[in-house]
Formats: sequence, C-alpha cells, structure tokens
Amino acid sequence: MSLKIVFMGTPEFAVPSLDILVKNGYDVVGVVTATDKMGGRGKKQLLQPPVKKYAEANSIPVLQPKNLKSPEFQESLSALGADLQIVVAFRMLPEAVWDMPRIGTFNLHGSLLPKYRGAAPINWAVINGEKETGVTTFFLTHEIDTGDILFQDRMPIGENETAGEVHDRMMHIGAELVLKSVRAIEQGGYELQKQDDSAASKAPKIFHETCEIDWNQPAQKVHNFIRGLSPYPAAWTMLDGLKLKILRTNLEKTDHDQLPGTFLSDNKNWIKVAAKGGFVWLQELQLQGRRRMMVKDFLNGYDF
Repeated sequence: MSLKIVFMGTPEFAVPSLDILVKNGYDVVGVVTATDKMGGRGKKQLLQPPVKKYAEANSIPVLQPKNLKSPEFQESLSALGADLQIVVAFRMLPEAVWDMPRIGTFNLHGSLLPKYRGAAPINWAVINGEKETGVTTFFLTHEIDTGDILFQDRMPIGENETAGEVHDRMMHIGAELVLKSVRAIEQGGYELQKQDDSAASKAPKIFHETCEIDWNQPAQKVHNFIRGLSPYPAAWTMLDGLKLKILRTNLEKTDHDQLPGTFLSDNKNWIKVAAKGGFVWLQELQLQGRRRMMVKDFLNGYDF
C-alpha cells in the first residue's frame, strides 16, 4: 500500500519538491499552503502561492488555513488520512499538526544542520563567507530545527555567488533529497542521526533595517554581506540622500588610503567603494525610485 502524503509549503522553493513526488507517482492527498495575498502594482492583485498554483494544476486538494491551531483546519487535515507529512518552506507547526500522521512529519531545511537553524539559513551561510552549505531532511520535534536527521546533501558556494543563486540551485538538490527520504521511509531503509547541539549556529530572520552596509568592515566581509542579501531584502547604503541597494559586487583586496565608504568612478564603466583593506566593485544596483540596472547603465544617467 502506497504512502499517503500531505505536503506543506508556500514559495517557489517548495515547488520542485512537490513536483518530484507527483512525477514519481506518490499519493499526495493534499497540500497545505499560505493564504492568498494582495500584491503586484499597488497591491491590487490577489496572488496565489506558487505551491497552490501547482497543486490546483495537478488536481491536488488545497488547504489554506489562517490559523494552524483552529479545530476546523485540524479536522480537515485529519480527514486527509496522511501517513506522512512533508514540510518545505512553510511556517512553524503546532504539535497537534506535526504529530498527526502515523509516521510523523519531516522537514527540508536549507543548511547542514545543526548549523544555521532558523528562518534564513541560505542568507547567513553566504554572509558568513561559507564555502559550502547543503540541505537536510529531519523529523520535526518541539524545538525548531532540532529533530533527528534523515539525510543530508552538500553543495559548494561560489566566491561571488549570491544567496538568490544558491537558493535556485538548492531547491532542486533539496527536491532530490525529499524523494530519497520518502523512498527510504517507504522501504524502512534509514537510520536517524541525532543533532549535535554543541555544533549548532543560528540563522535568524533578516530585517530591512539591519541590511545597511558598514563600509568600515573588511572589504571581504562587505562583499559577503552584499551577496548574502541579494536579491532580497538587499544590502543598502545612502547616496546623495537616496537609498542605494547593491545587488552584485566583485572584490579587490588592496591597501589604499581612501576613507571607508568613499565612492570612486570613471563616470562611464565602473564604480568602486572603499572598505577596510580593499575596494568593493559595484556590478548591479538599484537607486531609490529606479529599476535594477547594471553599473554601466546606471552611469548613463548619473555623474559622481
């Protein structure tokens, strides 16, 4: 008898994991996702979560609870009769939800747990200059991101790679790990591994206010900070009283006598900003009230 699976997820990151289960013939009896939100220009358009769009296109029942603790939602979830629940980029579940299926609930997390427990593991791995990250599947328990590990898969981080680029590669590597985990559960071929709490690190949610660039930091740290916050929420600095988001940079390590935060440019092709022990060369940016653009296009209408 095949496993009955309920899949919980919301953004684009979760879609490949759902897709790989459907394409491999698994019985996904329902999807739980976020409610539709107003968005687009002027927030006048009702936007459906990517997971919902995929589920509806594949005739999978969808639940969109506002409150995961509501008895109505929990009754509807229970009625689906899942053997296993899988969480990919969703929100914290109450115990009554994660403990509902007979096998339990496993989560796909975007780090090599116990490193980077929390809401923003990809961003913090890049900000901290990690050369490697990965994905982990683990069974949910009371404390966030602390449950017993099923499987892990590693992936490198390039020296100029942004968090967005790592995210886009990771969602496909993660989908393969979800499939591997479900197959192992189905066949009983796995051994759970406890997490070593002494090796844990945190990856808390990131807020716009804390994304301002500190040019007094070493140039390498500034470069890592910028790519770790790109494309969203984006690192920023001030330029002529306007907020300038910086989305892509290159690094030049060199001694210099410029004050940290000094902008230098030939007004045609390049802009670089002084930091401690080097310069950060701007590649892609967005000035307040304008669209994202490459530096050369930006300099077509801006003089330093």
